[in-house]
Amino acid sequence: MQRHDVKSSNVKAIGFDASTKTLEIEFHNGRVQHYFGVSEELYGKLMTADSVGSFLHAKIIKGGFESRRVGDKQEGKKE
Repeated sequence: MQRHDVKSSNVKAIGFDASTKTLEIEFHNGRVQHYFGVSEELYGKLMTADSVGSFLHAKIIKGGFESRRVGDKQEGKKE
């Protein structure tokens, strides 16, 4: 999945696969997280948000989306 760099103190880059509705977040600390079931519309709003980190936290992380840390074997793990 291709990632696009973003300006954020916490998030380094964001990728999105519309066919699987998977959002990929690369954090500055090197961790990569997948969020599942994310709409293209929500991805677009994230990419144009005034604060990518705040939007990510409020709408994606706290939004109840299933997630998996890339490299973890457990699916659906909440971080």
